[in-house]
Amino acid sequence: MNLLPKSSKEFGSVDYWEKFFQQRGKKAFEWYGTYLELCGVLHKYIKPREKVLVIGCGNSELSEQLYDVGYQDIVNIDISEVVIKQMKERNASRRPQMSFLKMDMTQMEFPDASFQVVLDKGTLDAVLTDEEEKTLQQVDRMLAEVGRVLQGRETEWLFGMEEGRKQLAASAGFKRLITVALHRGQQYEGMDSIQAELSPRVMELAPAGMPAQQKVPFLSVGGDIGVRTVQHQDCSPLSGDYVIEDVQGDDKRYFRRLIFLSNRNVVQSEARLLKDVSHRAQKKRKKDRKKQRPAGSPEEPPATPGQSIDKSYLCCEHHKAMIAGLALLRNPELLLETPLALLVVGLGGGSLPLFVHDHFPKSHIEAVEIDPSMLEVATQWFGFSQSDRMKVHIADGLDYITSLARREARPHYDVIMFDVDSKDPTVGMSCPPPAFVDQPFLQKVKSILTPEGVFILNLVCRDLGLKDSVLDGLKAVFPLLYVRRIEGEVNEILFCQLHPELKLATSELLEMAQALEQTLRKPGRGWDVTYVLSDMLKTVKIV
Repeated sequence: MNLLPKSSKEFGSVDYWEKFFQQRGKKAFEWYGTYLELCGVLHKYIKPREKVLVIGCGNSELSEQLYDVGYQDIVNIDISEVVIKQMKERNASRRPQMSFLKMDMTQMEFPDASFQVVLDKGTLDAVLTDEEEKTLQQVDRMLAEVGRVLQGRETEWLFGMEEGRKQLAASAGFKRLITVALHRGQQYEGMDSIQAELSPRVMELAPAGMPAQQKVPFLSVGGDIGVRTVQHQDCSPLSGDYVIEDVQGDDKRYFRRLIFLSNRNVVQSEARLLKDVSHRAQKKRKKDRKKQRPAGSPEEPPATPGQSIDKSYLCCEHHKAMIAGLALLRNPELLLETPLALLVVGLGGGSLPLFVHDHFPKSHIEAVEIDPSMLEVATQWFGFSQSDRMKVHIADGLDYITSLARREARPHYDVIMFDVDSKDPTVGMSCPPPAFVDQPFLQKVKSILTPEGVFILNLVCRDLGLKDSVLDGLKAVFPLLYVRRIEGEVNEILFCQLHPELKLATSELLEMAQALEQTLRKPGRGWDVTYVLSDMLKTVKIV
């Protein structure tokens, strides 16, 4: 029986595939490889709990064999009605959770971001039968649909919008980029092992005429390479799945991180662990205690996880810049004895408000956090605690500030800080959510700020047009606006004040930062010697 088409163009025909599967019958036909040949790669990159879409499934046994070893959330689609009917009959009783749908992969009916994995074992080849414009357009539609239904960074502004991709290429300094997302389940010792695995695949995608010995540079974004130990994993009703993990930095010190799995490439909060509670030291002490403990005596309880945090160290550069902005309050040498009132929107691990609390002994801080789970995380894992000078309000920051602004006797704060992320990755601004910089809301912020106070905002905006709009809106409400760009990051810290006559020249600003640092460095106070306040303000510009 000859199942081959008369020409390659027939591979793109629905009629051809209907006849193919009618003539083939129920016997499986495997394109390019069987499950046994592919399972090593598939198991490495796909987790059993992930939702998988198989496009152009045909009557291959691949999905069935994946199902039988634990991958049971699988949806299969094919353009042939004949084969879909055959596969439904073959699997109805043995594999009830697996579905088969007649569907065109260039016009899929699934909602956006429906699957973690899309598998194709030869369908692209059946579509790409030549290099005519019509064929290439069909391929573009297929790949666009695959990107649409995948859950991943494909939907983020940086990767999903043309302007974002141009910006990514420009920042990397190359015209042609291949982006690869590392799965959190994958463990690599370093960049060398990643290069060794990816290099052959990268060279297959190299443009024609590229010299055989040409070296392709690998660039890394994020901290998913190296030693990582998950300490805790849970799910928040508001923020979704999250993990607390300890990672080893370049200097061999350990750091604790909070990661939301919905945005796993962003470190939400980070704190340095004290040296004497490094993983190796913990193991050694536990071993020593076992040797010293008499037989039959109870084992000592483990130390509270939050007790191991170095509270004098700020990991995030944008937090360091935000603290440096307190120099704008004037008379910095007196700030330690001044009863400062601060409002911080966005708690995370709590390192920012905790640093202010510990270093400014007369300060009173109110922190606003929308997610109650984050208060638990900050308290249990990042050494955060409330006191008579530190109160946390579980509320939407927008609603909380609106309620303050409506009071007859409204409170006034010397410092208001916004460090809150957006949950919408499709917008070119990931911090803060757009509603936090709407002019009507900024007017409410203005109404609870003291006349000489400072409003400090962490802005992360890749969309240049949107960023200009945000700056214009801020400038309309706060006439004095300083901007500090964080080197090597997208973050920009905005320092906003109400009166232009308070404007400081760069030299004056650096002097005030130096005076504040001298006050904070007094003997007996814990201070990170690598943290130079004035360095944080050297590149500040007035908008």
